[in-house]
Amino acid sequence: MGIFSRMTDIINSNLNALLDQAEDPRKMIRLIIQEMEDTLVEVRSSSARVLADRKAVARRLEQAKAEVESWEQKATLAISKGREDLARAALQEKHVLEDEVALVAAELAATDEHITQLSHEIGQLQQKLSDARSRQQAMVMRTQTVESRIKVKRQMQREELETTFQRFEQFERRMDNLESQLGAMDMGRDVPPDLAAEIDALQNDERISGELDRLRQELQRRQASRD
Repeated sequence: MGIFSRMTDIINSNLNALLDQAEDPRKMIRLIIQEMEDTLVEVRSSSARVLADRKAVARRLEQAKAEVESWEQKATLAISKGREDLARAALQEKHVLEDEVALVAAELAATDEHITQLSHEIGQLQQKLSDARSRQQAMVMRTQTVESRIKVKRQMQREELETTFQRFEQFERRMDNLESQLGAMDMGRDVPPDLAAEIDALQNDERISGELDRLRQELQRRQASRD
């Protein structure tokens, strides 16, 4: 749930409590502002944790990249010593780490996006909190003037909500039917697990063979340049 969705729930809850319990409007507005202040503290704490997590993810990414380079060098050494079996094993380890690098890089990008969003929301919340404080008295007056309108709309919204849920259920049933049709169309099209595994193994072996050829060519170029 976003910050402002939460704030909307807080305000609606407090307004309902105001009507139900005949609370002092000024007291309720103070509670709303307090909720906003508490939310701001909470989000800032969350941001600090996310920033710390980002540093950890960045370190993992650098370490994984370093290990990829290390296995590349080990494969090159094995080729130079005529140990193709060791070179293949080293390249296999390198591929595993390359997959990890891709995953960690994606995690880092998502963390950066989260940090940007948090920063934006904190700025917005700070602005709204400042506005709420400066308009506190006006908000109390507005609360008093809209009490009767809220009471009237409660009944109207209850009827509208019932209609909305009926439409949602209709849409849900329609989606169930479509998913069932899609599932029926896909029946019998699965590739046998053994065949898929064999194809993956062939592709992986071809990839490693290609890298072995590249390493051999690099080694030959180095030896030629030294001669």
